[in-house]
Amino acid sequence: MKKPKIGLALGSGGARGFAHLGVMKAFQEHNIGIDLIAGSSMGALVACFYGIGHDMEQLYKLSTAFKRKFYLDFTVPKMGFIAGNRIKEFIRLFTHGKNIEDLRIPTAVVATDLTNGEKVVFKKGLIADAVRASISIPGIFVPEKIDGKLLVDGGVVDRVPVSVVKEMGADIIIAVDVSNVKPNAEISTIYDVIMQSIDIMQMELVANREVESDIMIRPPVEKFSTRAFTNIEEIIKIGEETALKMLPAIIAAIEEWKESNKDV
Repeated sequence: MKKPKIGLALGSGGARGFAHLGVMKAFQEHNIGIDLIAGSSMGALVACFYGIGHDMEQLYKLSTAFKRKFYLDFTVPKMGFIAGNRIKEFIRLFTHGKNIEDLRIPTAVVATDLTNGEKVVFKKGLIADAVRASISIPGIFVPEKIDGKLLVDGGVVDRVPVSVVKEMGADIIIAVDVSNVKPNAEISTIYDVIMQSIDIMQMELVANREVESDIMIRPPVEKFSTRAFTNIEEIIKIGEETALKMLPAIIAAIEEWKESNKDV
Protein backbone atom coordinates (compact mmCIF):
# COMPACT_ATOMS: atom_id res chain seq x y z
CA MET A 1 0.00 0.00 0.00
CA LYS A 2 1.17 3.50 -0.83
CA LYS A 3 2.48 5.44 2.18
CA PRO A 4 2.23 9.20 2.71
CA LYS A 5 5.34 11.37 2.85
CA ILE A 6 5.37 12.82 6.34
CA GLY A 7 6.92 16.26 6.71
CA LEU A 8 7.99 17.77 10.02
CA ALA A 9 8.26 21.54 10.56
CA LEU A 10 10.29 22.41 13.66
CA GLY A 11 9.89 25.93 15.00
CA SER A 12 12.22 28.40 16.65
CA GLY A 13 12.27 29.05 20.38
CA GLY A 14 15.75 29.14 21.93
CA ALA A 15 16.22 26.62 24.75
CA ARG A 16 12.55 25.62 24.46
CA GLY A 17 13.51 24.07 21.12
CA PHE A 18 14.97 21.09 22.99
CA ALA A 19 11.33 19.95 23.23
CA HIS A 20 11.74 18.95 19.56
CA LEU A 21 14.01 16.12 20.71
CA GLY A 22 11.27 14.72 22.93
CA VAL A 23 8.80 14.89 20.04
CA MET A 24 11.19 13.02 17.76
CA LYS A 25 11.90 10.39 20.42
CA ALA A 26 8.15 9.69 20.71
CA PHE A 27 7.90 9.37 16.91
CA GLN A 28 10.87 7.04 16.70
CA GLU A 29 9.61 4.76 19.47
CA HIS A 30 6.16 4.51 17.86
CA ASN A 31 7.36 4.04 14.27
CA ILE A 32 6.19 7.40 12.93
CA GLY A 33 8.71 7.76 10.10
CA ILE A 34 9.70 11.29 9.07
CA ASP A 35 10.43 11.68 5.34
CA LEU A 36 11.07 15.43 5.13
CA ILE A 37 12.09 18.00 7.70
CA ALA A 38 12.43 21.80 7.83
CA GLY A 39 13.52 23.94 10.74
CA SER A 40 13.86 27.54 11.80
CA SER A 41 16.50 28.59 14.33
CA MET A 42 16.67 25.98 17.12
CA GLY A 43 14.41 23.78 14.98
CA ALA A 44 17.05 23.88 12.24
CA LEU A 45 19.78 22.85 14.67
CA VAL A 46 17.76 19.86 15.95
CA ALA A 47 16.72 18.89 12.39
CA CYS A 48 20.31 18.75 11.17
CA PHE A 49 21.63 16.93 14.23
CA TYR A 50 18.88 14.36 13.78
CA GLY A 51 19.42 14.15 10.02
CA ILE A 52 23.15 13.51 10.38
CA GLY A 53 22.29 10.16 11.99
CA HIS A 54 22.90 10.70 15.71
CA ASP A 55 20.65 8.32 17.62
CA MET A 56 18.31 9.72 20.27
CA GLU A 57 20.61 8.71 23.13
CA GLN A 58 23.50 10.63 21.56
CA LEU A 59 21.28 13.65 20.97
CA TYR A 60 20.08 13.59 24.57
CA LYS A 61 23.67 13.46 25.85
CA LEU A 62 24.65 16.23 23.48
CA SER A 63 21.78 18.46 24.55
CA THR A 64 22.14 17.94 28.31
CA ALA A 65 25.86 18.68 28.00
CA PHE A 66 25.03 21.92 26.20
CA LYS A 67 26.17 24.78 28.41
CA ARG A 68 25.52 28.17 26.98
CA LYS A 69 28.68 29.76 28.37
CA PHE A 70 30.91 27.32 26.44
CA TYR A 71 29.53 28.37 23.06
CA LEU A 72 29.16 32.13 23.41
CA ASP A 73 31.96 34.38 22.21
CA PHE A 74 31.15 37.95 23.13
CA THR A 75 32.32 40.72 20.86
CA VAL A 76 32.28 44.52 20.82
CA PRO A 77 28.65 45.20 19.87
CA LYS A 78 28.30 46.55 16.36
CA MET A 79 25.82 44.15 14.73
CA GLY A 80 25.44 41.78 17.68
CA PHE A 81 26.87 40.86 21.08
CA ILE A 82 27.92 37.33 20.09
CA ALA A 83 30.35 36.66 17.25
CA GLY A 84 28.96 33.14 16.74
CA ASN A 85 32.23 31.47 15.78
CA ARG A 86 32.19 29.04 18.72
CA ILE A 87 28.64 27.85 18.12
CA LYS A 88 29.40 27.48 14.41
CA GLU A 89 32.42 25.30 15.23
CA PHE A 90 30.24 23.25 17.63
CA ILE A 91 27.71 22.68 14.82
CA ARG A 92 30.46 21.85 12.30
CA LEU A 93 32.03 19.35 14.69
CA PHE A 94 28.82 17.46 15.45
CA THR A 95 27.65 17.41 11.84
CA HIS A 96 31.09 16.18 10.69
CA GLY A 97 31.60 19.18 8.40
CA LYS A 98 28.95 17.81 6.04
CA ASN A 99 26.53 19.50 3.66
CA ILE A 100 22.75 19.64 4.03
CA GLU A 101 22.35 17.44 0.95
CA ASP A 102 24.38 14.73 2.75
CA LEU A 103 21.76 14.31 5.49
CA ARG A 104 19.85 11.02 5.55
CA ILE A 105 16.50 12.85 5.44
CA PRO A 106 15.80 15.66 2.94
CA THR A 107 16.22 18.74 5.14
CA ALA A 108 15.66 22.49 4.75
CA VAL A 109 17.09 25.23 6.96
CA VAL A 110 15.27 28.56 7.07
CA ALA A 111 16.93 31.95 7.56
CA THR A 112 15.91 35.57 6.98
CA ASP A 113 17.59 37.98 4.55
CA LEU A 114 17.99 41.12 6.66
CA THR A 115 18.37 43.48 3.71
CA ASN A 116 15.12 42.64 1.90
CA GLY A 117 13.09 40.74 4.52
CA GLU A 118 12.81 37.62 2.37
CA LYS A 119 12.87 34.01 3.52
CA VAL A 120 16.00 32.10 2.52
CA VAL A 121 15.73 28.31 2.40
CA PHE A 122 18.89 26.21 2.38
CA LYS A 123 18.63 22.68 0.99
CA LYS A 124 22.31 22.34 0.15
CA GLY A 125 25.61 23.78 1.27
CA LEU A 126 27.48 23.52 4.57
CA ILE A 127 25.23 22.64 7.50
CA ALA A 128 27.30 24.77 9.89
CA ASP A 129 26.90 27.90 7.73
CA ALA A 130 23.14 27.49 7.20
CA VAL A 131 22.33 26.65 10.83
CA ARG A 132 24.58 29.45 12.11
CA ALA A 133 22.53 31.84 9.92
CA SER A 134 19.22 30.34 11.07
CA ILE A 135 19.99 30.77 14.81
CA SER A 136 21.24 34.37 14.48
CA ILE A 137 18.81 36.14 16.81
CA PRO A 138 18.80 39.78 15.63
CA GLY A 139 20.68 42.08 17.98
CA ILE A 140 22.20 39.14 19.86
CA PHE A 141 24.24 37.27 17.24
CA VAL A 142 26.28 38.96 14.55
CA PRO A 143 24.40 38.16 11.27
CA GLU A 144 25.90 35.46 9.04
CA LYS A 145 27.03 36.42 5.53
CA ILE A 146 26.40 33.83 2.82
CA ASP A 147 26.53 34.54 -0.93
CA GLY A 148 26.52 38.28 -0.28
CA LYS A 149 23.38 38.07 1.88
CA LEU A 150 23.21 39.24 5.48
CA LEU A 151 21.23 36.53 7.26
CA VAL A 152 19.49 36.35 10.62
CA ASP A 153 17.18 34.00 12.55
CA GLY A 154 14.69 32.05 10.42
CA GLY A 155 12.09 32.61 13.13
CA VAL A 156 11.84 36.28 12.17
CA VAL A 157 10.12 35.50 8.87
CA ASP A 158 8.86 31.93 9.36
CA ARG A 159 8.78 30.64 12.93
CA VAL A 160 7.26 27.23 12.07
CA PRO A 161 8.21 26.51 8.42
CA VAL A 162 5.09 24.59 7.37
CA SER A 163 5.05 26.03 3.84
CA VAL A 164 8.65 24.89 3.29
CA VAL A 165 7.80 21.26 4.17
CA LYS A 166 4.75 21.49 1.91
CA GLU A 167 6.90 22.72 -1.01
CA MET A 168 9.27 19.79 -0.37
CA GLY A 169 6.40 17.42 -1.20
CA ALA A 170 4.92 16.38 2.16
CA ASP A 171 1.52 14.68 2.08
CA ILE A 172 0.99 15.04 5.82
CA ILE A 173 2.52 17.96 7.71
CA ILE A 174 3.27 17.81 11.42
CA ALA A 175 4.28 21.17 12.90
CA VAL A 176 5.90 21.72 16.29
CA ASP A 177 5.61 25.17 17.86
CA VAL A 178 7.63 25.73 21.04
CA SER A 179 7.50 29.48 21.17
CA ASN A 180 4.21 30.64 22.68
CA VAL A 181 4.41 34.03 24.37
CA LYS A 182 5.34 33.64 28.02
CA PRO A 183 2.69 35.45 30.11
CA ASN A 184 4.00 37.79 32.82
CA ALA A 185 7.51 37.07 31.59
CA GLU A 186 10.41 38.45 33.59
CA ILE A 187 12.05 40.87 31.18
CA SER A 188 15.47 41.67 32.59
CA THR A 189 17.96 41.55 29.72
CA ILE A 190 18.20 42.72 26.12
CA TYR A 191 17.89 39.04 25.13
CA ASP A 192 14.53 38.83 26.92
CA VAL A 193 13.32 42.02 25.22
CA ILE A 194 14.26 40.77 21.75
CA MET A 195 12.91 37.21 22.16
CA GLN A 196 9.61 38.32 23.71
CA SER A 197 9.18 40.91 20.94
CA ILE A 198 9.75 38.30 18.21
CA ASP A 199 7.28 35.92 19.91
CA ILE A 200 4.61 38.64 20.09
CA MET A 201 5.11 39.68 16.45
CA GLN A 202 4.80 36.06 15.31
CA MET A 203 1.62 35.16 17.24
CA GLU A 204 -0.87 35.81 14.45
CA LEU A 205 1.36 34.28 11.78
CA VAL A 206 1.70 31.02 13.71
CA ALA A 207 -2.10 30.83 14.11
CA ASN A 208 -2.21 30.54 10.29
CA ARG A 209 0.44 27.78 10.38
CA GLU A 210 -1.95 25.71 12.49
CA VAL A 211 -4.53 25.85 9.71
CA GLU A 212 -1.93 24.94 7.07
CA SER A 213 -0.56 21.93 8.96
CA ASP A 214 -2.39 18.63 9.45
CA ILE A 215 -1.18 18.22 13.02
CA MET A 216 0.08 21.03 15.27
CA ILE A 217 2.02 19.97 18.38
CA ARG A 218 2.45 22.65 21.03
CA PRO A 219 4.52 21.45 24.00
CA PRO A 220 3.58 23.68 26.97
CA VAL A 221 7.07 25.07 27.55
CA GLU A 222 6.18 28.76 27.72
CA LYS A 223 6.95 28.84 31.47
CA PHE A 224 10.62 28.35 30.56
CA SER A 225 12.78 31.20 29.39
CA THR A 226 14.16 30.88 25.87
CA ARG A 227 17.57 30.90 27.58
CA ALA A 228 16.64 28.17 30.10
CA PHE A 229 19.57 25.92 29.27
CA THR A 230 19.45 24.57 32.85
CA ASN A 231 16.03 22.94 32.28
CA ILE A 232 16.88 20.92 29.18
CA GLU A 233 15.86 17.48 30.51
CA GLU A 234 12.49 18.79 31.68
CA ILE A 235 11.86 20.57 28.38
CA ILE A 236 12.67 17.38 26.40
CA LYS A 237 10.30 15.35 28.61
CA ILE A 238 7.44 17.80 28.02
CA GLY A 239 8.04 17.52 24.25
CA GLU A 240 7.86 13.74 24.43
CA GLU A 241 4.69 13.70 26.58
CA THR A 242 2.91 16.18 24.29
CA ALA A 243 3.81 14.18 21.17
CA LEU A 244 2.55 10.96 22.77
CA LYS A 245 -0.85 12.62 23.36
CA MET A 246 -0.98 13.56 19.66
CA LEU A 247 -0.11 10.06 18.36
CA PRO A 248 -3.75 8.95 17.87
CA ALA A 249 -4.43 12.04 15.73
CA ILE A 250 -1.25 11.42 13.69
CA ILE A 251 -2.09 7.73 13.13
CA ALA A 252 -5.65 8.70 12.14
CA ALA A 253 -4.32 11.25 9.63
CA ILE A 254 -2.01 8.61 8.11
CA GLU A 255 -4.84 6.05 7.83
CA GLU A 256 -7.19 8.64 6.32
CA TRP A 257 -4.56 9.55 3.70
CA LYS A 258 -4.03 5.86 2.85
CA GLU A 259 -7.76 5.30 2.50
CA SER A 260 -8.25 8.27 0.18
CA ASN A 261 -5.20 7.34 -1.92
CA LYS A 262 -5.59 3.56 -2.14
CA ASP A 263 -6.78 3.66 -5.75
CA VAL A 264 -4.23 6.25 -6.90
